[in-house]
Amino acid sequence: MPPLPLLVFAVGTGSLGAEIAAVRLLAPYFGASTVVWANTIGVVLVALSIGYWLGGRLADRRPDMRGLCLLALTAAGLLAIVPFAADPLLDVAVDALDSISAGAFVGSLLGVLGLVAVPVLLLGAVSPYAIRLSVSSIEEAGTVAGRLYALSTAGSLVGTLTSALLFIPLFGTRRTFLIFALAISVVAVTGLRPRRRWAVAPVAIAALMAVPVGTLKAEAGNGRVVYEAETPYQYARVVERADGVRVLELNEGQAVHSRYEPGTVLTGDYWDGFLVMPFAALDRPPRRIAILGNAGGTTATAYGALFPGTTVDAVEIDAELSEIGRRWFHMGGPRLSLHHEDARPYLRQTDERYDVIALDTYRQPYIPFYLTTREFFELARDRLAPGGVVLVNVGHPEGEDDLEKVLSATMGAVFAHVARDPIEATNTIVAAGDTEISGARLRSALGSLPAELRPSASEAAARIEGPLPGGSVYTDDRAPVEWLVDESIVHYAAGD
Repeated sequence: MPPLPLLVFAVGTGSLGAEIAAVRLLAPYFGASTVVWANTIGVVLVALSIGYWLGGRLADRRPDMRGLCLLALTAAGLLAIVPFAADPLLDVAVDALDSISAGAFVGSLLGVLGLVAVPVLLLGAVSPYAIRLSVSSIEEAGTVAGRLYALSTAGSLVGTLTSALLFIPLFGTRRTFLIFALAISVVAVTGLRPRRRWAVAPVAIAALMAVPVGTLKAEAGNGRVVYEAETPYQYARVVERADGVRVLELNEGQAVHSRYEPGTVLTGDYWDGFLVMPFAALDRPPRRIAILGNAGGTTATAYGALFPGTTVDAVEIDAELSEIGRRWFHMGGPRLSLHHEDARPYLRQTDERYDVIALDTYRQPYIPFYLTTREFFELARDRLAPGGVVLVNVGHPEGEDDLEKVLSATMGAVFAHVARDPIEATNTIVAAGDTEISGARLRSALGSLPAELRPSASEAAARIEGPLPGGSVYTDDRAPVEWLVDESIVHYAAGD
């Protein structure tokens, strides 16, 4: 028979290890925002609570080792199935939710409920069952319960750390589930007779590790997936279209984060706005620019080609996106420096002063709250050279401008001038600085711009206008961006 402490420890590793791995399964479809984490943690806690209750009831009805081991083995089997059921289940969920424009909150909640709620519930039932079998006298009940729950918690800590720091980076998400399922099944089988018959379960789980992982998200619209990876921060894939255009998609794939077109550094999209909008405030090309959220380097590469005298500090928290940029998006430039840090800590630590700080970190559906606040824009202002300008790409559902209003109000609380360029139906470039920002200044600079950039600059000059009125000023203490984005999605879905 297996030592009960070992079984409890193994189950503890699987319950929290599965939670970490579940977020990785959901990320390609719904992102990895705090909302997705909250749904996952909430479902796991509810499932464990129900499991504790159920385990106590089962233990009182059938207080024997065979029942406990069968319970653990069943949980291990269901845990092993999770990564194989994820793709079809989440594909259906995404298609259904996209049709009603539901956000990541609903999608991730349903996803984690369907995938891990039942296995985690059964794992939660093991500890009270083991306590029932371990207690031989009422005098030692407290000591036994405390010891086993301590071992379970220690196992949960080990599962959390090994899944995040070891198994997922080395073996991937699918095999992480299988490793935890295998460990639980091996311990559980030692308590079942005839052991040889039950040993088929861990052998089958071990065999599943040899199954090729394949693509994570095979569907790619009108292109083909030429590269995909799970980075330490997110899911990333490169889609190449028939005309040679490549795009970088992250997580849920609802937005394109970098674009490459053969033969040109221009895109005909919002990235071109980062090239021309500085001239609505500056009378010369920027000497130094910080790009916060560089991704695959679309903007950085364009600056290197069109303004080779500009020093470009490209800041990207995910180093693997930089490798993708070099390999698939021809990222480069004569004065390009890459910095693999989070945007706000980078600005806080740098001693450089910039003519332009371009912020392109807002990833739908949810965005980093700490990059939307008054304190952040005060920091950005302190890192600007005299006459410098901050540019923010604001992505939003078509026709929804609540986020832009909030950002305009917040930037307006810090800077003397704010302007907007509604460059796309789902993207607006908001500019702020302490000098005038206007279409007239951009028009006066047309003659000094590279010839291929002048049409985009002329169109932008005609679009530039004052900021949208309304909106609250966000602070580090209160920046409810999740509520704001969810409200915009609901309005969009309702056709308001």
